[in-house]
Amino acid sequence: MANELALGITEKGVCHSGGETEFDLETKFRMVRESGVYDYFDKTPESLDLVDDYIRLSEKYSLPIRAGGRFYTLGRDEALLEQNIRTSARIGSHVHNTQILMRHDDGHLVTNEEVAETYLRAFEIGEAVGCHPTFEVHVNMWSEHYGRVSEVAKLVEAHGVPFRMTLDHSHVIFKIDNPEEQDVLDMRPDIESGAVVLDPYKDGNVCDEWIGKGYVWHCHARAAVPNNPKNVWGQHPDGRVGRGIQYPFIQPAPGEYHSDWDETKLEPWKEVVRHLLAHHAMHEDSPLGQISTEFIPGPDYGMGNKYSIFEHSVACARWIKETWAQTLAEKDAA
Repeated sequence: MANELALGITEKGVCHSGGETEFDLETKFRMVRESGVYDYFDKTPESLDLVDDYIRLSEKYSLPIRAGGRFYTLGRDEALLEQNIRTSARIGSHVHNTQILMRHDDGHLVTNEEVAETYLRAFEIGEAVGCHPTFEVHVNMWSEHYGRVSEVAKLVEAHGVPFRMTLDHSHVIFKIDNPEEQDVLDMRPDIESGAVVLDPYKDGNVCDEWIGKGYVWHCHARAAVPNNPKNVWGQHPDGRVGRGIQYPFIQPAPGEYHSDWDETKLEPWKEVVRHLLAHHAMHEDSPLGQISTEFIPGPDYGMGNKYSIFEHSVACARWIKETWAQTLAEKDAA
């Protein structure tokens, strides 16, 4: 039903500042349960050997594994995508967040047609097993030029099939007022012409478009701000500094974050969440089923920072729950 909404956390977000291996799996499940704010755990096991452990801990801590996901290279990972959709269904996931990398295994930039064909194959598998693939808006993926999302959706819908996506609007927000990032996949000319609108306060912005068309079945909630500071404390293996697609949700203590922190800068990110929740509340046919917080410790995100990623995840989750309750109250009062 449209007025139901589950809130979860991706496994990578269950750490303080020590990274993904800071806690063992059972400790992660226990931390999520004891937080008192989450309804489910978000993860697709890395290997089939781990599936039983996830199922056991899900049952022990009464935390369904409602969602999961992985990234894939076309021309190499088609069988892995099918396996992971089936595994996700086996552990009870409703959606499998699907990231298609922008480059094919042979090196060419994947085309809209290739993405649509992959989606249609994944859709059939998902329908058969009961776990829906949702294609994510994300950097380093085919969708990093945000105008491509609706183009692929139209190709999919031409086959009489609904397009289902994961909205991670941190990837949209951090590119606002950020020409360097807008140049990726040559998106800047479309932004400057108004063909692609990033600002959530402007009519025709991409997030409102995706929400309004009913594409958003799943959401990842990781805060970011316009022209987000690069993560100078995080580096990729080749020495590149982190791009900066994560902003602390609550004020960090001195020395915990590499840049000045200003809560008001979070408003554009929060505005998209408000729009998503309002749409979900007001439309009985809204397909949104769940939101997963996804503050993570990767180089482009929180690597090297000293604040607790889990603490900020929980704070964000509480804000979403409070905003959702307020949204429902406003709907009832109208």
